[in-house]
This record gives sequence, structure tokens and C-alpha cells, in this order.
Amino acid sequence: MSWEVVIGIETHAQLRTQSKIFSGASTAFGAAPNTQASAIDIALPGVLPVLNRAAVEHAVRFGLAVNGTISRRSVFARKNYFYPDLPKGYQISQYELPIVQGGALTVLLEGKEKTVRLTRAHLEEDAGKSLHEDFHGMSGIDLNRAGTPLLEIVSEPELRGAKEAVAYARTLHALVVWIGICDGNMQEGSFRCDANVSVRRTGDPKLGTRCELKNLNSFRFMEHAIEFEARRQIDLLEDGGKIVQETRLYDPERNETRSMRSKEDAQDYRYFPDPDLLPLVLREEEIERIRSGMTELPEARRRRFVAQYALSPYDAALLTGSRGAADYYEALVKASGADPKLCANWQTGALSAALNDADVPIEQAKISAGLLAGLLKRVADGTLSGKMAKEVFDALWSGESSADAVIEKRGLRQISDAAAIEPLVEEVLRTHAKQVEDYRAGKEKAFNSLVGQVMKASKGTANPAQVNEVLRRKLSG
Repeated sequence: MSWEVVIGIETHAQLRTQSKIFSGASTAFGAAPNTQASAIDIALPGVLPVLNRAAVEHAVRFGLAVNGTISRRSVFARKNYFYPDLPKGYQISQYELPIVQGGALTVLLEGKEKTVRLTRAHLEEDAGKSLHEDFHGMSGIDLNRAGTPLLEIVSEPELRGAKEAVAYARTLHALVVWIGICDGNMQEGSFRCDANVSVRRTGDPKLGTRCELKNLNSFRFMEHAIEFEARRQIDLLEDGGKIVQETRLYDPERNETRSMRSKEDAQDYRYFPDPDLLPLVLREEEIERIRSGMTELPEARRRRFVAQYALSPYDAALLTGSRGAADYYEALVKASGADPKLCANWQTGALSAALNDADVPIEQAKISAGLLAGLLKRVADGTLSGKMAKEVFDALWSGESSADAVIEKRGLRQISDAAAIEPLVEEVLRTHAKQVEDYRAGKEKAFNSLVGQVMKASKGTANPAQVNEVLRRKLSG
């Protein structure tokens, strides 16, 4: 019998606020250790937490984006556990009454859509960080992150396999960045995923024992970790062993998961309502104010691109991979007046390649949408061939001022006048009698050779479509 992999993802998205969830300390990344830990963050006696309004608004915005139920009344709880980087001895989180319940995310994988239901999304504070590298035989503690606002987003165990899990994580990452609640920087820990992985026999309705893979800080590592863990569990079960519920760490150098500690259940944390925080009560007008400020969401924009611009679902998905990419595309179509498909091809082709080579996001592209539009106008009106257009693109990326200026400077103007092309064709036909004879004998490759000779004679400036038309007319005459 075959096996089925079952995965649920818990994601911690750091919310984009200037201060922490219960104190006024800064959330800026990169400060010297323990310089951004206030009296509230380190739990000095007598201090009281005060809830950050911006963090609440970000959580509501997420709930609206996934069509979840926004709790009009939610409660903060103390999650009790002991670890060196947790100064209070407990974490302020939400348990029985989270701010967002339910919701769903539509994931696109290999051209097919899958709806993944969400269990909940709740607000909580982050813990500090243990430092091991710079201490000989000891660990240091940096409490700068303690109290940083997090939104923990929990999916139902509906993902089947590593690729689906990664597609879900990418979609969620794109959404929280798109709606502006998280910067999505995985290297800095702003978006961290834990994967709960189990396996079961195909057709078995009962879930297997799960293992939690902690802090997967890249999509590539997530895929490798889940694949290894699923295979480990299957091999163990097929050998007659049992899966132990535990937390495991992924080692990318060895491409393996290793046991860290036994996995606690909810009752082990002894949740109880935090006596220092009142229930969070949201008024309808507050929720409606946040709803009215929501931008068009990725899924809606993707569907609109297909309908409005006659793009394929694949192209539309690429162009809505980020809000910056979608905004760039619409600006490009509007400024150029060119065929939307032509615009899509250039953005997902030459522009995307240049961005990847430079390792910069589209917001930092060296060619603005307006500048690229000027180039596409000259492609659309036949001034530039594809090869010429790429030369102009490279010049613009290097800092030249406009497509028209590059065309004039370099003499890059395509010959589309049949009267100018005819003498070139006639000369090639006269000097390449063998290819002419082969073509008339039914060898189509000979025609391509003749086209190449005409393009060579024109130094690449002849319009290929015009060359084809004139050449066929002359050969049939």
C-alpha cells in the first residue's frame, strides 16, 4: 500500500509596527544585543503591558484578506513554559478566543488551484534569541526580539506533500507582504514557518503521529526538510517502528532532520487568561474602516488580469507574484498602449532576468515602467526587431535615457519597406542558386537559410516578416 503525507503549517509573521506589541521599544532589526529590550519586555516587577493598536489592525486586515471570522471579542492568555530567552517564564498569546478564526487561502500549483483552510490566526509576542556562536562553552541571550508583535497563522492539515506545502507558504508570504502587514524578510526572521508532518496509509482517515519541523527559514529548506522527514517516517513505520511526537530541527548541510525535544500538547502550556490585559473588543465601525482601506487582493487581481488582458493563468500568476510586479505591469500596459501579451512577455522575460541577475526587487528596477513602455512602442510599430529591442533594453538598464535616444545613437532602425528589402533578396537569390534549387525541390530548410542570408546582408536591420514575404513572393514567381 502507498503512503500519504499530511502537512499543516504554522507561520509566524512579524507585524510591521514601529514598536513592540505591549511596549514602546523599537522593533528595528540589527541593533546591538539587549539595547531594545524595555522594562516591560524583560518583565521587571510592577510593569504592565499596553496593547499596540497597529498590531491589532494588521491582524484584522489579514483576517479580512482570507475571509476569516473577525472575533469581536478576543482574549490574551499566558502560555507557560521555561526557556532562557523567555524572560517572563510565559509568553502572552491567544488560545481559546483568537482574533481571527477560519478563513482560507487559494494556492496555485502547476496550473491547478487548491483551497487550503485556515484554523486560526492569533496575536502573540515573540521570545528573545539564544546566541551560541560567539561564546566558548556558553550561550548568550539577546532580548531585542522579546515582545516583537507576531501573527501566528495556522493551517488545517490539508497539504499533501512538500511541493504543496511550499506553494502554500509562498502564497501566504506574498499575501502578508502584499497587504503591508509584514516585510516578509525570511533571513531576518520576519516570516518563519514550522511544518507539522505526518504520514498515513492512503485511504486511512486517521491522522498519523506528527513531528514538528521548526523555523524553516527558506522555501528551499522547507521542501527538503519535509521530503526527508516524510521518508524517515515511512521507512520507520515500514520497519515496524513507531513515530514519536517531537520537535525536530532541519540540518541543511546534511539534508536531514534531527530530534530536538519531545513535542508538548496544548495542556502542557497551562494556558489561562492574562490578568494584566483586558479582553480585546472590536467595534463594527473599526472593522469596516479597515475593510474600506483594503487594496485589491492577489487572487482577485490575478483573475482580473486573465479577464481584462486575455493573459494565461500562468502569466497572470507570475505578474501578480508581488504587488510591485502587478503595479509595474499595469503601469507598463497603460503607458505603452502595446499588446498586453507583449508587455507580459517583456516583464516576465528580459526584465525578470535582469532583476534576477542584479538580485533586486522590481521596485528597484533600473528601468521604470515608463522607460520600458517607450521601448515597447518601437517594437509594436516595427521600428525595432526583437534582437534590436534587446540591445536597446540593455542600454536602458545601463543608464541611457530613452529608447528613442538609443535608437538614434546606434542607428537601430528596422527596415520594413518592401522596396528597400527587394534588392537584398534579389542579390541573395542570385548568389545562392543551390539553396534556391533545394527550396524549389521541397526542402523547407533551404528557405530558412535564404532568410538568414538576407538578414546578414541587411546587417540584421531587415524586418524578418517582410523578408519572409518578399522572399516567398520572389521564389514563387
